[in-house]
Amino acid sequence: MNVVLPIPDDLATRLSGGEPDLARQALEGLAAEAYRAGRLTGPELRRLLGFATQSEVDGFLKQRGIDDGQTREEFARESSQATSEDERQAADELVGRFKAFRAGKTLGGLSLKELIAEGRR
Repeated sequence: MNVVLPIPDDLATRLSGGEPDLARQALEGLAAEAYRAGRLTGPELRRLLGFATQSEVDGFLKQRGIDDGQTREEFARESSQATSEDERQAADELVGRFKAFRAGKTLGGLSLKELIAEGRR
């Protein structure tokens, strides 16, 4: 989802503090507050901000004075749960595709015969 924030140019310049990417600043501010309020988990924060490592998340939180109060074990448990949810979604999608294939439907609702005929044209 993309969010557009109408900000007058003169205020945008002041808000950016000379930094070139005000959109990134806004995203980080929103993410930090959502994490602080408990609306985002550590792994979700990492995904939202595109951090490659937990160290980047830790640095981000430290810069903002946010103590995550989370042990490495808690983070590992949350990470595995997030991965499990992603894997479950991928599996559900694969099952749906397989069912469509078994029903003789594939791309765009075409039957296998129709797909083969399309390929011969």
